[in-house]
Amino acid sequence: MSDMTSNRITIRIPERLGHRLRSHSRMQGKPESELVREALEKYLAQAGATRPAYDLALEAGLIGCVRRAPRDLSTHPRHWAGFGKSK
Repeated sequence: MSDMTSNRITIRIPERLGHRLRSHSRMQGKPESELVREALEKYLAQAGATRPAYDLALEAGLIGCVRRAPRDLSTHPRHWAGFGKSK
């Protein structure tokens, strides 16, 4: 890590998690900070993975948030009339 710019952060973790981290650090022969960096990289890579728009909209609470809207808004041709045409 000495050849890269780094930022220091401080976090609080439960005692039990700290014991597990120290134990794993000893077993792997790696510093605790390296294990935390690896875990954070892995977590952020998974979180940033491509996800379907429907899943993102559902998670954001956008699915079903409009009241009294037609149920078939996205599939019924009548609702698409003129879509994409300039007015």
